[in-house]
Amino acid sequence: MRIGISAFAWTAKFTPSHLRILEEVKELGIEAIEIPMFEPSDLAVSDIRKAFERARLECTVCAILPDGINAISPDTDARRRAKQHLRRCVECAAELGARLIGGPLYAPIGYIPEYRRTPDQWSWAVEAFQSLGEVLEACEMTLSIEPVNRSETSLLRTAADAKRLCETIGCSRIGVTVDTFHANIEESSIPSAILHLGRRLKHIHMSENDRGPLGRGHIAFPEIISALRSISYGGLLMIEGFGYSAEERESPGWLWAPDDLSPLEFAKESLQYLTRLTATLD
Repeated sequence: MRIGISAFAWTAKFTPSHLRILEEVKELGIEAIEIPMFEPSDLAVSDIRKAFERARLECTVCAILPDGINAISPDTDARRRAKQHLRRCVECAAELGARLIGGPLYAPIGYIPEYRRTPDQWSWAVEAFQSLGEVLEACEMTLSIEPVNRSETSLLRTAADAKRLCETIGCSRIGVTVDTFHANIEESSIPSAILHLGRRLKHIHMSENDRGPLGRGHIAFPEIISALRSISYGGLLMIEGFGYSAEERESPGWLWAPDDLSPLEFAKESLQYLTRLTATLD
């Protein structure tokens, strides 16, 4: 399986100054980079695409809904804006040269009303994603919906719920992302969750329980790789975690990563672990 890495290791706001990362990552043997997308118009699309093409790296996108753009809000206008925003995200991802866009695309991170998930919220999510069928087809894009943990959403926390949502949406271009950081909290067994998803699994974020280098924590990556092979998973193993740089205040790692772990060191250690693991399991 091919290995990629999320630019979140470096930054949450990908600018032309971060294009240097591409050659560094390519030299390590990584084959893809995932770009964070909050507002599509903030990205230097042409420059990014040209840099990916020069480096011969695959691009994927992780999009997150800004505040006020919410596919499951009781506010009709917020839901309308969400449909428009999601369409722009898909079109922008295609302009970047990506063929996969994922993320918790149903609501902003941390949107947790003071009530359990409602039938209306579920229906609004289905409606929003069904509205993207035409643009996904035109862009030849896969959209991969990511469940996240209970501190970040009350709508979609498990692979089983995400699979049911996808089956209700009924679009072959829409599937599920498993992020092992979130799944470590919400799933009783991550390998079982993967097996349950089967062909609906389109993308996976390989993340340690503390978002540190892979192999240092307690995530059961050997069993996860075995489960992925059992379902003939053909997507990327996308490393997602955080490194620290004093200059990168837009990075999650500026707050949470050890101050002696640079993004590049995080990438190297995680890649070495995954490479050894997949070779051992061959």
